[in-house]
Amino acid sequence: MTDVPIPTLRQRLNDSDLWLSFKASPVTIVAAFTTLLIFVLAFFAPVFAPQDAFNPAALNLMDGFTHPMERGAGSNMLFLLGSDAQGRDMLSALFYGTRVSLIVGLCSVGFSMLLGISLGLLAGYLGGRVEQLIMRVADIQLSFPGILIALLIFGIARGIIPPNKHETTALFVIILAIGLSHWAQYARTVRASALVERNKDYVQAARLIGIRGLAIMARHILPNVMGPVLVIATINLALAVIEEATLSFFGVGMPVTQPSLGTLIRFGQQYLISGEWWILLFPALTIVILGLAINLLGDWLRDALNPKLR
Repeated sequence: MTDVPIPTLRQRLNDSDLWLSFKASPVTIVAAFTTLLIFVLAFFAPVFAPQDAFNPAALNLMDGFTHPMERGAGSNMLFLLGSDAQGRDMLSALFYGTRVSLIVGLCSVGFSMLLGISLGLLAGYLGGRVEQLIMRVADIQLSFPGILIALLIFGIARGIIPPNKHETTALFVIILAIGLSHWAQYARTVRASALVERNKDYVQAARLIGIRGLAIMARHILPNVMGPVLVIATINLALAVIEEATLSFFGVGMPVTQPSLGTLIRFGQQYLISGEWWILLFPALTIVILGLAINLLGDWLRDALNPKLR
């Protein structure tokens, strides 16, 4: 009798339905490559950026309003995407600005996931008044647009924090504001899945052998509800980047000392009428490409994790 060889981790990944679905979708491959490229360029901005875009000592005012693919009058530097009024290279500004936007998006999604999953598990597993209270709060929040909730939370936080600390705490405030505006989606999804899972045999067996409720939720129920949560998180990442850009465009987001894509768009629209179109176009195009790529990945992940479509 011959022993059947145990497949390696790499072999199991290559034969998985998720990987096969990914390879079969050219659109998803392009979206994943685009997203990965943007992430790498953003988080390694000091390596790839031609200029330290937000260091005043690295700027030359004589390079201001240089057209794309032209050299600056002061430094003779080639500006692939042009420069702004201060002589800042727009390509470098995009790298650094995208990094700020992605940090806000990733941290806010992580915060809303943690809060929503925790409350959803409690509501679905415990039921009763705890479930009613959490779900009514979620229903109330979902009746308002997320951007309005974020504006409200941002305004309250700014009123509590002393004015001399507004710039230093802006990043944390906007992460908190966007994160609190999206937790309800996770809570409702996890609660619905937990209601189904809590009555299954494996959960009943865990109760019978004396495992505590918190351990059951973390070890047994949570892994079985993560599929829908990952889909929501992927789509919400694009929404969080867009919301951050919207808040910054309105002037209530990131300060000028830590500009994001929204801040760059706000600066660019001031010069659009005078003909410096590139200052607005390239940050706006970056948001469109990033949001589209992430949404395409979310759509693929939703279909790939849906057992009815296999």
